[in-house]
Amino acid sequence: MARIAGVNIPTNKRVEIALSYIHGIGPAKAKEICEQVSIASERRVNQLTDAEVLQIREVIDRDHQVEGDLRREVAVNIKRLMDLGNYRGLRHRRGLPVRGQRTHTNARTRKGPAKPIAGKKK
Repeated sequence: MARIAGVNIPTNKRVEIALSYIHGIGPAKAKEICEQVSIASERRVNQLTDAEVLQIREVIDRDHQVEGDLRREVAVNIKRLMDLGNYRGLRHRRGLPVRGQRTHTNARTRKGPAKPIAGKKK
């Protein structure tokens, strides 16, 4: 099992797919990394040599912000919005949708499970 950026990536998947298991690397960045290291898209992780894994690790460390650093930066950005007290920060603070979605119905992912209201019928 190859370990890149602190994540054990699956060995039996294609390299592009396996790289997307790292937080901050999606399909497009994974393809770009494979092109930089010149790895064919149909190669699997268990077919990689140690040198190739090392090259991938170096490219990711040098050019991309992933895992802990990225999560920390996102958390700091959200905290900054909350401290400013602007609309987006208030929505984060209250646990409501931030990007203008309706909340009369739906929004259960942000609001949590429905709370029954006593005496309400209909």
